[in-house]
Amino acid sequence: MTTAAPTKTKYEAIIGLETHCQLNTNTKIFSSSSTEFGSPPNTNIDPICMGLPGVLPVLNEKVLEYAVKAGLALNCQIAPYSKFDRKQYFYPDLPKNYQISQYDLPIAEHGWLEIELVDADNNPVRKRIGITRLHMEEDAGKLVHGGSDRLSGSTYSLVDYNRAGVPLVEIVSEPDLRSGQEAAEYAQELRRILRYLDVSDGNMQEGSLRCDVNISVRPVGQKEFGTKVEIKNMNSFNAIQRAIEYEIERQIAAVESGERIVQETRLWEEGSQRTVSMRTKEGSSDYRYFPEPDLAPIEVSKEQLEKWRAELPELPAQKRHRYESELGLSAYDTRVLTDERSVSEYFEATVAAGASAKQAANWIMGDIAAYLNSNKLSIGEIALKPETLAELIQLIEGNTISGKIAKDILPELLTQGGSAKELVERKGLIQISDRSAIEAIVEQVIAANPKELEQYRNGKTKLLGFFVGQVLKQTGGRADPKLTNQLLAEKLNK
Repeated sequence: MTTAAPTKTKYEAIIGLETHCQLNTNTKIFSSSSTEFGSPPNTNIDPICMGLPGVLPVLNEKVLEYAVKAGLALNCQIAPYSKFDRKQYFYPDLPKNYQISQYDLPIAEHGWLEIELVDADNNPVRKRIGITRLHMEEDAGKLVHGGSDRLSGSTYSLVDYNRAGVPLVEIVSEPDLRSGQEAAEYAQELRRILRYLDVSDGNMQEGSLRCDVNISVRPVGQKEFGTKVEIKNMNSFNAIQRAIEYEIERQIAAVESGERIVQETRLWEEGSQRTVSMRTKEGSSDYRYFPEPDLAPIEVSKEQLEKWRAELPELPAQKRHRYESELGLSAYDTRVLTDERSVSEYFEATVAAGASAKQAANWIMGDIAAYLNSNKLSIGEIALKPETLAELIQLIEGNTISGKIAKDILPELLTQGGSAKELVERKGLIQISDRSAIEAIVEQVIAANPKELEQYRNGKTKLLGFFVGQVLKQTGGRADPKLTNQLLAEKLNK
C-alpha cells in the first residue's frame, strides 16, 4: 500500500502600500520658504520649518486644495472637519523633533482606484484597490552619509534641511494587492492620477514619490493575516515589484522552515537584489500623537468642495474606458496613450482634427514616441502640431502619399512644423496612383531583370519584394505600393 504524498501548502501574499507624494506648491506647507529641488543645502529654510521658539505655522491654502482634489480623484470621502496632530519622534533630520501630520481625523478616507493589467491575449483585467486614507503632513530633512549610502558603515553624516516642511500627502491603500505586479501597477496608476491633476510631478528619482510596502503571507484559505513586514528604499516601479517578489519567497521559506517572522522594517538593496533588516517596527503609541495646538481645525464647505470637484480633469481610467468603447482601441493602445496627460490630449486633438483614432494612435506610439525617447523630449516640445499629424494621416488615407513618404518627411515636420500638404507639394512627393503609368514602369523593371524573373517563375516568389523595390526606386518612392504589388503579381505570374 502506497502513501499519498503530502499536499504542498499554497500561500498568498497580502500587500498594502503607503505612498508619500510631494505636492507641487512653490512654498512649504507652513511657511514661505521655497520647495525648489536641487538648491544648495540648507538654503530653503526659515524659523518655522526649523522649529525655532516663538514661531507659528500657517497652512498653505494650495496644500489643502491639492489634497482635497487628490482625495476626490481617488473616490474618497472628504472630511468636512479634520485637524493636524503632532507625531513625536527623534531623528537628526527632523529639526523640531516632531512632525506635523494628521492622525485620527484625516482629510480624506474610504476611497479606491482601479488598476488595469493586460492578460496574455491582450485583454484588460481590472481590479479595484481600496484607499484607507489620505492625509496631509510635512516632510523631514535629509541625511547624507559619508563613506557609505547608509548610516551603517559611514564615517560621518551631513544634514540638509531644505526638504523639511515640504508638503506631502500620504496615501494608504487597503491590503488588497496580491502580487508584485499588482503593487507596481497600483503605484503607477496613483502617479498617473496625481500627474493628471498636476498636484505632484511623481518623480521617484527626486523623492517626489516614495512607496513603502507592507507585506505578509498566509496559507490560501486562512482568514488571519500573517506577520506584517515593511519594505523601504525602492526608487522605481520595477524595484517595487522585485522587492515584493523577493520578500514573498523569503517569508514563505521562513514559514516552511518554522522560523518566526518578526514585525520589522526592511530595506531593499538594489545591488544584491534582496531585503535586509533595518529595525523593528514602531507602533502608533510610540509616536505619542496629540492635536497640534498651533493650527486651527480645517473645515471644507460644500460650496468649496464642489468648486474643486468641478475643476478635476478626465482621469486615466475614464479615458481608457472611453477610448475602448467609443474609439475601438485595444487595451494596450489605451494604456500607452493615457500614461501621460499631455500625450492623451495630443492624441485627442489629432482625432478631433480629422484623423482616424487607430492611425493617430499608431503614429503617436510609434515614430513620434521613438523620436521623443531618442531626443529626451516631451510631446509638447515638438514642432509637429496635432492638426498637421491629422493632415499627414489624411494624405496617406487619400492615397496622395505613401506611408513611406510620410515617414521620410516626418523628421522635418517634427523639427520645423508647417503644413504636411505644402511640404509634399513643394518636394514633388505626391504619390503616383495612375494605373497605366505604374504599369509601364513595372514592365520596364521586369524587362530589365530577366534573371530574377526566371528565378521568380521557378518558385523563388520572395523576389516579389525585389521587383517592388525596383519600381519604388525608379519612382523615388512615389508609386502606390498597393497598386504596384497588384500589377507586379499580375505580370510576374503570367
